[in-house]
Amino acid sequence: MAEAHSAVAFSFAITHEGWDVNFDREVLHLVWQSGIRSWKKRIARFQNSIHNGVFPGHMWSLWMLITLVTAVHFSGYKVPLDLTSLVLKILPGCCTKMQILACVAVALTYWLSVVFLLRYTFKLLLMYKGWMFEARGKMPSLPTKLWAVAIKILRGWNTPKLYSYQGSLPRLPLPSVQETLQRYLRSVRPLLDDKQYERTKKLGEEFENGISKKLQRYLVLKSWWSTNYVSDWWEEYVYLRGRSPLMINSNFYAIDAIQLKMTNKQIARAASTIHSALVFRRLVERQELEPIFIQGTVPLCSWQYERIFNTTRIPGIETDKIQHIQDSNHIVVYHKGKYFKVVIYKGRILKPCEIQIQLQHILDDKTEPLPGEEKLAALTAGERKHWANTRNMFFSRGANKTSLDIIEKAAFVVALDDFPYEYDENDSTKLDEYAKCLLHGKGYDRWFDKSFTLCFGTNGKVGFNAEHSWADAAVMSHVWEWIVGLQKYDHRYDENGNAAGTPELTPPIPVRLNWDMKHECRAAIDKAVTVAEALIRDVDLTVYIHNSFGKGFMKKAKLSPDAFIQMALQLAYYREAGKFCLTYEASMTRLFREGRTETVRPCTIESSDFVKAMENKEISNEERLQLLSKACERHQLGYQEAMCGKGIDRHLFCLYVVSKYLEVDSPFLQEVLSEPWKLSTSQTPHGQTGRIDLNKNPECMSAGGGFGPVADDGYGVSYIIAGEDRIFFHISNKRSSKYTDCHGFARELEKALNDLRTLCSTRMVTNGKKD
Repeated sequence: MAEAHSAVAFSFAITHEGWDVNFDREVLHLVWQSGIRSWKKRIARFQNSIHNGVFPGHMWSLWMLITLVTAVHFSGYKVPLDLTSLVLKILPGCCTKMQILACVAVALTYWLSVVFLLRYTFKLLLMYKGWMFEARGKMPSLPTKLWAVAIKILRGWNTPKLYSYQGSLPRLPLPSVQETLQRYLRSVRPLLDDKQYERTKKLGEEFENGISKKLQRYLVLKSWWSTNYVSDWWEEYVYLRGRSPLMINSNFYAIDAIQLKMTNKQIARAASTIHSALVFRRLVERQELEPIFIQGTVPLCSWQYERIFNTTRIPGIETDKIQHIQDSNHIVVYHKGKYFKVVIYKGRILKPCEIQIQLQHILDDKTEPLPGEEKLAALTAGERKHWANTRNMFFSRGANKTSLDIIEKAAFVVALDDFPYEYDENDSTKLDEYAKCLLHGKGYDRWFDKSFTLCFGTNGKVGFNAEHSWADAAVMSHVWEWIVGLQKYDHRYDENGNAAGTPELTPPIPVRLNWDMKHECRAAIDKAVTVAEALIRDVDLTVYIHNSFGKGFMKKAKLSPDAFIQMALQLAYYREAGKFCLTYEASMTRLFREGRTETVRPCTIESSDFVKAMENKEISNEERLQLLSKACERHQLGYQEAMCGKGIDRHLFCLYVVSKYLEVDSPFLQEVLSEPWKLSTSQTPHGQTGRIDLNKNPECMSAGGGFGPVADDGYGVSYIIAGEDRIFFHISNKRSSKYTDCHGFARELEKALNDLRTLCSTRMVTNGKKD
């Protein structure tokens, strides 16, 4: 219990000789430093709140205006509207102090009026979405030109902080029920025969003319009252109320930049990555991280960045909750079945070389895991209700509660694995195993409740596993891109592969966490291990690297790369299954305040016509090309509408939630919400930070990441367009399904992509544009 004694900074006792006082100067000094750090953060948050509250205005303009109004008043002139005289009539007396006070009040009134005018003007400008529907590469329309100029003028008045645009972002618009139903019926047409379609259409009409009016009124009220009418319900009902295991079913992962050579020393790479993550956290806390802009003009919502660090999902019997604390000065490291608390702040963030010393202490620890400790994290991988009951029964008091608190209140968790993460261009199975160890590991060596766990192989390769409820993958993708880029340009390693630099202080020694797990607790852990192992045995995953062509060719073919890939996915699935399926593609709604995602439905009337044409030998290539262009255009339109708040599924989801609150049944909504997504897809974004020019440094690009299948007999497909000539596809399925095989689907996808390239090449050859 050495760690318990070290936590006692001050004690006293009463003896027959009087007071006996004992205190530890070092610990008291740490407490003092912690308090100073906390107050500095509070002051910084207050300053940032003022900065963001008046953005795009600037505080210096207030002082200038006060000076100007005071000078005008004492010069004998009247300020506009003669407000100074009106204020002086209210104030007691007319002395010099009262006149100065009146000038300050008038200047503040003028200033606030201008600030609010600027903010609401900016908000109105951000509501314009016409720019999104204009063709790229062509001259924008006059309204879009004027809009862009106005945006740049307002933005140029002040330097934005991370959350400066939050107050100016518009609310997510609520579509009408009629519009949503029209889009829905159009989206399901290729999936239904005539009889099924007429039945669905009739259900939709009954819903529109019946209960939908009442449900929509409640949603209108919520859209007026809340910041975002979707996000809180989406977080609660889709994520937090889910009782199935997080591992594979919800959490996602990402892989290292596999072509980037850093160091082959595990703890050196871990120390550098940990340091980079902590620097990123500091940028977020100080709001010094630049907001992300689309086309360098339109800001995206940064709300999700608040919970990247110091965040844990806490299990509950019926629903989980997200616990986020303002500050944490430690991380938790898992190695060979043992947990260690590592303090990473001592007056400043520890340097990579100092963190490496701490990690070396962990590697040198030869003690055995305590009973139950090695597989403890399986509780976070298993059923949520079981974890909640176990937590309440065995982790609500004593040493177990203390150690669990340390994990849950850590900035993040680090896993130092005892095997390498390998990649070999001639052996694809190694990259598959790399991905699997990040998706699920052994089922007990990742803390799946934590916002993210950094995982390191013995050869210095890295990846992460992230919990999904607190944010979407695009946010972690930004973090990951920033961390990898920082290590690339800062020359973090010496010639021996160790973290560069010289330690300037003695870093705090890592402390083993203490556990007291009785037989019943260990039995509960074993039960969770059984569930986790069953999930692992059932999931299959492959990473398909398509490097015969990429984004460069697609652009030459004058097609959207994302639409091109989605058409290939539709063709591959149809060839394998012999039919179309309900397909999910995630798009973002972060153009709006607290926006998260919306569903794009890539299986459209146009895409099905194209796929059928590809399988019909009687149709010419020219006609196929026309159908491909129409299908891609339709996909682009659907993606744009989803980003603009004109999607289908989030609106229907919220109507369904209201119906459950009101305890009314809707056969239409029940049918819509029960439809399985047999092909769930997502594109991993990149290029979110200006730190790296990925065109010049393609080796810095991550190989992307993935997730488990959404449906029992479906696929999970995540892809990242890695430069001009490479695409990574992460494809998962369940082995228990006789209808799916990720390896077979990868082969069909390869064939489909090449067939589309051949098709597009015919037109390019015809136009004299050989690839």
